[in-house]
Amino acid sequence: MKIELRYAAHPEDVKTWDTSRLRKEFLIENIFIPDDISLVYSLYDRYIVGGAMPVKKKLFLESAEELKSENFLERREMGIINAGGEALIETDGALYKLAFKEALYLGKGTRNVIFSSADKSNPAKLYINSAPAHHEYASRKVTRSEAEVVELGTMEASNHRTINKLLVNTVIKTCQLQMGMTELKTGSVWNTMPVHTHNRRMEAYFYFEVPEKQSICHFMGDPDETRHIWMKNEQAVLSPSWSIHSAAGTSNYTFVWGMAGENLDYGDMDIRQADTLK
Repeated sequence: MKIELRYAAHPEDVKTWDTSRLRKEFLIENIFIPDDISLVYSLYDRYIVGGAMPVKKKLFLESAEELKSENFLERREMGIINAGGEALIETDGALYKLAFKEALYLGKGTRNVIFSSADKSNPAKLYINSAPAHHEYASRKVTRSEAEVVELGTMEASNHRTINKLLVNTVIKTCQLQMGMTELKTGSVWNTMPVHTHNRRMEAYFYFEVPEKQSICHFMGDPDETRHIWMKNEQAVLSPSWSIHSAAGTSNYTFVWGMAGENLDYGDMDIRQADTLK
């Protein structure tokens, strides 16, 4: 298992960064590495983003030097959304089967987490988010049928989309972690419009189901000093609390949003209309 540490940055400093520096600090290019767990530890709300891709062997979620804990989830909670074949996740004697686009919440104190694939010819791709936790809540699988589903946008505005709220406080109890999945309809390319910021929490976006030879242009930065990062299929990006987070693709796609901070109010957003952005 590999954990990469990334520090937080002041928005005034980010204004001076070139493309390569923006990509180095915010883009996570290699989420899924066969038979490995790859994670980024961000100092934005001490949020961890990454993935596990078991193919030929089981992967044990061990702790790391960066965590200074005996077990990975000793002081943390974790959300997992499967972007691949059926996954088997073992924890403390429990076994969870996770199908494509299903989610699993693992509460603080969960031990002996092991990832494997039901079929090595169609391996699981487990997208992982983790945040510090102060209270133990029960681990639970959440299927798409159990999600809170909202349909937003229009074809005329190129942003007709379905939001699947999977690990949110209206569905499951968590400390601060929230995750969900947004699917864009054919012909729609814009997500999260109008854009927003929220100083109460940070976010991370993971883009997948991006067709071959197509791309995502992720928009970030201060609303009055925006920047962009071009992204490929199955890549993620960190979004500081002061930054907008939106994107347009050269095709429709699906993305997972995850966030953590001081509240669980999904609607806590400071909106900026499109015609005011710079």
